[in-house]
Amino acid sequence: MKFLSRSHIILFLSGLFLGWLVWSIYPQEELQNENGDWNITQLRSVYQTTPSHWPPMQVDSGVQAIPLGPLPSMNYPTDNPYSPEKEDLGKKLFFDPILSTSRQIACATCHDSELGWADGRSVSVGHRRVMGRRNAPTILNVGYLDHFFWDGRSHSLEEQALFPIQDPMEMDSSIDTILHRLRKDSAYITAFAEAFETDTISEIQLAQALATFQRSIVSRKSRLDLFMEGDYDQLDDHEILGLHLFRTKAKCMNCHHGPLMTDQEFHNDGFAQVGRRLEDLGKFMVTRDTADIGLFKTPGLRDVAFTPPYMHNGTMPDLLGVIEMYNQGMPQPIPKSLLTKYTGKFPDESPLLHKLHLTQQEKKALVAFMHAISTRPVPMRMAMDLKQ
Repeated sequence: MKFLSRSHIILFLSGLFLGWLVWSIYPQEELQNENGDWNITQLRSVYQTTPSHWPPMQVDSGVQAIPLGPLPSMNYPTDNPYSPEKEDLGKKLFFDPILSTSRQIACATCHDSELGWADGRSVSVGHRRVMGRRNAPTILNVGYLDHFFWDGRSHSLEEQALFPIQDPMEMDSSIDTILHRLRKDSAYITAFAEAFETDTISEIQLAQALATFQRSIVSRKSRLDLFMEGDYDQLDDHEILGLHLFRTKAKCMNCHHGPLMTDQEFHNDGFAQVGRRLEDLGKFMVTRDTADIGLFKTPGLRDVAFTPPYMHNGTMPDLLGVIEMYNQGMPQPIPKSLLTKYTGKFPDESPLLHKLHLTQQEKKALVAFMHAISTRPVPMRMAMDLKQ
């Protein structure tokens, strides 16, 4: 991940090894008895220590999971450094429907600060009320990411910012049209001049302003963050059990690890819905590489309790349903008649998927933990006189 240097990773792995060593050398009271009941008192005891002393993570062979941790400071690209004027301009553009051909849709239409910077819909509604194909992901912490969109078709936040403007299913406009509008607006002429110290308004500047504002949209500290800082009253017993399961039996950290709780990779979770009404082949639609059929980007989990519904197609309304699907190993059988629809053998689901055999108590504890890593984003109520 781009915000973790090699030295940071080495430090993380060293701490992980130290924790494993301490855990191995010193005898610990059993965390779970032969009947499967959890010793909550002992769990709290072992987790009310520095994270490097926690029980070792349980991930599959080959997975290099990075321990959970706080978000680092935001890095800005050398070719698009931060300035408050640029952020203010990006904020104004983000909330202004001037960027859509109908002047009725803004970036904030699908990324609402009062809905966790998503839109609360299964799939978004775009130009002329056209239903999209995918769920609008939150843009919380988007400035830390390496790839953008569910299929990873963009590799910089600046590039990503211009896609929705031109997508006929979203804002259905063109860059030339938008630049023409902005160059006729005296308020924007002034704002661009202040942000970029130039009398021109260009495509690059439009993208840079939007990206700069989006990098300011960052999760607040969660109760887990405060717990890891030593405020041990932040998590109740149920949430501590969820934390332990997240790191061990539930195998969540196969894909959801590090400060963002995502490996920023692409996996086939069986939700491509091949041959069904909601068929979506994911990254394959970008690369046309059959090895990418059904691959979707791992979303980050910070503030996940405030960004329903879930999955790339928005078909899972609540966290308990998502956890139950993963508990079952994400079973999505493919009709035999469709196995040869695409070149070669249809790719298997990710080998990281397993039946987990979680109990009802354990599933509910994981949901509780999802709330412990979620802090409601502050609504950004705008009082702006935007021209329609």
